[in-house]
Amino acid sequence: MPRTVRPALGYAFTLGAAAFFAVNGTVSTLALQAGVSPTRLTALRCTGAALVLLAVLALAAPGRLRVRPRELPLLAVFGVVGVALTQFLYYVAIGRLPVGIALVFEMTAPVFIALYVWLVRRERVRSRLWAALLLSLSGLVLVAQVWEGGGSLDALGVAAAFGAALCLATYYLVGERGTASRDPVTLTCWSFVAAALFWAVAAPWWEFDAGVLAEPVPVSLGDLRVPLWLLVGWIVVLGAAVPFWLSVAALPHLAPTTAGLVATVEPVFASVVAWLWVEQVLTGWQVAGGLVVLTGIALAQTARTGRTPSAPPVPETPAPLST
Repeated sequence: MPRTVRPALGYAFTLGAAAFFAVNGTVSTLALQAGVSPTRLTALRCTGAALVLLAVLALAAPGRLRVRPRELPLLAVFGVVGVALTQFLYYVAIGRLPVGIALVFEMTAPVFIALYVWLVRRERVRSRLWAALLLSLSGLVLVAQVWEGGGSLDALGVAAAFGAALCLATYYLVGERGTASRDPVTLTCWSFVAAALFWAVAAPWWEFDAGVLAEPVPVSLGDLRVPLWLLVGWIVVLGAAVPFWLSVAALPHLAPTTAGLVATVEPVFASVVAWLWVEQVLTGWQVAGGLVVLTGIALAQTARTGRTPSAPPVPETPAPLST
């Protein structure tokens, strides 16, 4: 029986995912301000999401968890670079930059993807790629306010955000190959497992004092405090597992490119949440620059024409799954 395509439902799922990811940026900032290092927070998020996804799939469809040996290298790169390092660099960035600005830098990944498929894969790209590149660079100049003594933003934060963009581009490109033989849900599940194993080696659990999770953390401008474990639980479930499921659930109803374009509202959502919750205020130049960058990202998302006549078919780039 053919599946009914419901574009309105796809838009709702994608916007819901963007909203959850946007709130997660501020929740993660609060956890970082409470003293959790980017390394440890990334390890907690990756491991928690891996356990949640494994549990859901083990109950709902255990047969889909089978992995063939030839898939292991791809899953390792997908998990370590695309998931573990993307999230780590994102956390470094939001520890030094406003959440919305960090996301604007990170979401330039589609521009890097379009350049990669043109330069390396020799795919044809539409001329709008150059407009996308120009808009993105111009917008980033405004966001960084480079005329203010070399820039108003923290240099390490900007470098981390750009690094996250490159790792996110790797996520999309490797995921493009992975989804040719595996469904997106189990692919992402095993990518989180690979990321969790990576952090188990890079940041061993026995070096982590779990007692800090019971420490109260201020979460508002008033006197409201909650235990740190509650923030971490939010980051794992509502900041990773749920928005990922929403992003994947949208794909039967929207083309990946369309879903990717809708997902570019995330920096806007994130900036509003951060402004209302923790009073992260952006300047007029930064707001204008962010809008210019998002326009460039939208053009980059549609710059690919497909494949060259002699190239084998390649699946369309998956919709962005943000951090």
